Amino acid sequence: MNIDTLLGYDQELLLALNGSDSQFMDGLMMALTSGLTWIPLYIALLYLVIKNSETMGQIALIVACAALCVLFADGLADGIVKPGVARFRPCNDPLLRGVVQTVDGYCANGLYGFFSAHASNTFSIAVFFSLLVRSGILSTGLLLWSLVCCYTRMYLGVHYPFDVLVGLLWGGTVGCAVYLLYYKFRAKMSQSKCFVSTQYTSTGFSTDDIDIVMLVLVATLIYTVLRGVLH
Repeated sequence: MNIDTLLGYDQELLLALNGSDSQFMDGLMMALTSGLTWIPLYIALLYLVIKNSETMGQIALIVACAALCVLFADGLADGIVKPGVARFRPCNDPLLRGVVQTVDGYCANGLYGFFSAHASNTFSIAVFFSLLVRSGILSTGLLLWSLVCCYTRMYLGVHYPFDVLVGLLWGGTVGCAVYLLYYKFRAKMSQSKCFVSTQYTSTGFSTDDIDIVMLVLVATLIYTVLRGVLH
C-alpha cells in the first residue's frame, strides 16, 4: 500500500466524518472545539491540584509539568512539523474546498494542519492527569473530553483523521514523559505515599474534589449543548 492510497483513505474517512445538515450539531461542534469553553475545566483541575498538595513546591511542580505538556505538544506541532510538512488543512486544500463542509467560514489558524495541536494538547493533559491522580472516573472523563475535541476538528473540516491520530500519539507520548519527569522530581521533594482509603486515590487525591472536577466537566458539556440549541 503506497502513500497515495493511504492519503486517499484519509480523505474518504474525513468526508464521512465531516459536517452535517444540522444547525444544532454545527453550533455544538463550534462550542466544543473552542479553547475558551474549557477554561472552567482547567480552573477545576488547578483547584484539584491546590487542594490536594501539601506545599507550594508541589503545586508549582504540577503546574509546571502541565505547562510542559502544552509546550511540547503544541510547540512541536505548530512550530516545527506544520511548516515543515506543509500539509494543507482540508478547508484550505484546493482539491477539497468545494467538498469539505465548514461552519460559518471557520478554518482555524494557519494554512497547514499536520499534525493536530488540539489532539496533542488535550491528550497530553488527559494522560498526565490520569497518571497523576489515578482516578478511573477522572481518567475516563478526560480521555473522552480529548477524543470529543479531536472529533470536532474533523467535523469542522480543519484536520484529516491522520492529523488527529498522529496528534494523539504525540500527545500520549508527551503526557507519559512529563509524568515520569514529575515523578522523578516529586521523589526528591518528599517521600512518596500510598493512600488506602475509599475517600482518596492511591496518590492522595480526594474523591470529593475529583467529583467537583467531573461536575464542572458535565456542566460545561451542558453549556455546549445549549450553544448548539441556540445556534
